[in-house]
Amino acid sequence: MRITVYTNAPECFEDMSEVLRVFYPGAEIAQIETPDVFLRHERSEREGWVTEKYDLQGEKFQWTAPLAGDGWEVKRRRRRSVKQGCYWLLRRATGKRPPWGSLTGIRPTRLFYERLEKGDAPAEAEASLLRQFDLRPDRARLLRETCETQRPFMNPPADAVDVYVGIPFCVTRCSYCSFFAEALGKGKKVPPYLDALAREMQAGAGLMRRRGLKPRALYVGGGTPTSLTAEQLERVLALMGELFPGAREWTVEAGRPDTIDADKLAVMHAAGVTRVSVNPQTMNDQTLRLIGRAHTADDVDRAFALARAAGFENINMDLIAALPGETEADFARTLDRVAALRPDSITVHTLARKHGSVMNEFGFHPAPPEVAEAQVELGARRAREMGMRPYYLYRQKMVAGNLENVAYALPGAESVYNIDIMEETTHILALGAGAISKRIIPEETRIERAPNVGDVGHYIARVDEMIARKEALWQERAPRCARREQENADGNPKDPNYRNPNGEEDMEG
Repeated sequence: MRITVYTNAPECFEDMSEVLRVFYPGAEIAQIETPDVFLRHERSEREGWVTEKYDLQGEKFQWTAPLAGDGWEVKRRRRRSVKQGCYWLLRRATGKRPPWGSLTGIRPTRLFYERLEKGDAPAEAEASLLRQFDLRPDRARLLRETCETQRPFMNPPADAVDVYVGIPFCVTRCSYCSFFAEALGKGKKVPPYLDALAREMQAGAGLMRRRGLKPRALYVGGGTPTSLTAEQLERVLALMGELFPGAREWTVEAGRPDTIDADKLAVMHAAGVTRVSVNPQTMNDQTLRLIGRAHTADDVDRAFALARAAGFENINMDLIAALPGETEADFARTLDRVAALRPDSITVHTLARKHGSVMNEFGFHPAPPEVAEAQVELGARRAREMGMRPYYLYRQKMVAGNLENVAYALPGAESVYNIDIMEETTHILALGAGAISKRIIPEETRIERAPNVGDVGHYIARVDEMIARKEALWQERAPRCARREQENADGNPKDPNYRNPNGEEDMEG
């Protein structure tokens, strides 16, 4: 389907496009100047009010909202006005009620915390968001439950920093993946990469000492960290333990079951790693082959048993709802096998069509929205039956059914790092190709970022530049907009679906 849009305020086009995609998933949306369009929009402002007028093939609608507050708040209200007006027009015209109402942002928890800061009790905040954004009651309740689980973790010390180390290699590339990662091949790039990574790690530790920063959580992601040999993995972990001691949590994204063996697990446990992920995505072998996973469901069972035998008491498993061709019954079988293993946490992702992924390039389609939603709701129900509660959630653009990604954990098994990266409460020192460091500046209510180049060869050649970027980030006064300038220079993706390995996503206002 091709949707044409005219607006006299071109800055509104992207916001309207986001709402249109909620109601017309997969549509091609174009901005044109001719009068014969699918959706016509005109904006006017007067005496502190903004008015949005819409004409959807003869269906007319008007939305008016106040413009109050400082410059940032006025900008935010303008964006919210055009989205909400467009949402109510489309809801009336189509009869659809999306689960997240008019919200299209990545971190809806932010809105819940805003209500709490204004003095609302949790039940009042839930009711307020339900009314303001037309959230479905189950989604408003999910927000409340997630935030209530997170609250004990939401006030880290000012000197706390999470340390992310990226291993950008995979044995094969999953068809849905858009992360910075390279096929391992014969592993020729690994030794020089680890040399460069060690140099950046040592410099990062020195920076933390000089700035009086202390590690809160450590995370090794990728790619697939366990694509390294046991000896290579031991080198990385030993250096991390030496340079960043005292963290309350240490996760290794073991990820692919076909890369996990007893020797690597022993190395991780001996180093002091406290949490691992063994990620099946699905327990249906036919789907695993389709999405490029070189393992079977039986391999997942084997890898999980090895991790328990190695002494790991906190094991996470990632699942993906809405995979191509999977029915609700398929997803139920996955959940049955996962529940039998008794993991300590599960994350239920909803498939998103990401630019740069093989799945998007070759036109694989997620399961239909109604199937995606049934799978997501089944995942939530089974997680609760396992005694888990939601502890972080985020959303992505181009996601099946306009749904969400939610992590559930047994009490005490929540990942501090995952909460920190999603809620942006803690500095992130991110090391390795494609990783993005973040400095939280609460007194100025801003966050500054310093990205590393994503290409492994460029990272190896330019590691000293990556070190300098972090030094600049943690100057007495962090420079503004450093990330945008560096991304332009590096050619890093600016696609709205882009998510780099250490969990960083652009958040809209």
